[in-house]
Amino acid sequence: MDWDYLRYIHALATGGTLAKAGEILGVHQTTVLRRLDQMEEQMGVQFFERDREGLHLTPVGETAFREADRLATDMENLERQLIGQDSAPVGKVRLAATDTMVNALIGPMVSELLQAYPDIELEVLTDNDVLNLSHREADLTLRPVNRPQATLEGERIGTIESAVYGSKDYCDRNPDMDLGHTPELCSWILPDESFSHLATGRWYRKMLKNARSVVRCNSLQAMFSLARAGSGLAVLPCYLGDVTQDLRRLTPPLEGEGVDLWLMVNQDTRQMARVRLVMEFLKQQLMALTNRIEARQ
Repeated sequence: MDWDYLRYIHALATGGTLAKAGEILGVHQTTVLRRLDQMEEQMGVQFFERDREGLHLTPVGETAFREADRLATDMENLERQLIGQDSAPVGKVRLAATDTMVNALIGPMVSELLQAYPDIELEVLTDNDVLNLSHREADLTLRPVNRPQATLEGERIGTIESAVYGSKDYCDRNPDMDLGHTPELCSWILPDESFSHLATGRWYRKMLKNARSVVRCNSLQAMFSLARAGSGLAVLPCYLGDVTQDLRRLTPPLEGEGVDLWLMVNQDTRQMARVRLVMEFLKQQLMALTNRIEARQ
């Protein structure tokens, strides 16, 4: 079977019509039709049903498309490994991080990076839970995790410490709150069950299992915003809460609730010059913030 057949099958299945497949392949639709007829005649099978609405995969076509889709992914990964392996810091680098880390930690770094290396195109991927971001989608991942997978490579930046924060307005409205003895009487802004990368679950279960007034969020950024607005108390990373004038830290860093911060690199692209450069740049910048991340300022 001609390897090029799979490329045509993939384009036809993705486009759904001869015209759209031609656009994907960069050829005229008559070329696509001639190629389809040729490969079906040579193989003695029918890959597509054809009607007025377009093309539809047959069972044989579905098998061929799955293989074509796998090979397309493999070819993309190969291209990412091959492109940029010279010394020039040029091209796209994908960086994954939570929205909170982008806002509170790496925003200024990105600006400095792009000023220093204007030929680098940085693509920032954000998610409320960075563990749900496929590591294969990103070249670099800023990840809070105490035990990274053995198959992943990276640099440990420090330990993210967290504490309880409340707004000045909330504290003024609740001058008699006692977090040491009756924290459950306060209003709390808590993560929901889907927000799995927070390391403070044990503290929540121990201290707030009987909390009466609760707002639940699936975003740390949302918890931060609601706390600033005076909606209740929240456990937030100290790197975020300590530099926010609207918030007061009400406890020391919660003992035993820290989580390591890692800058992970994709094994498929770690040899690219531009990926190595961005990783080293971010590592140095983040290391300079270790005292803030670890609440030692």
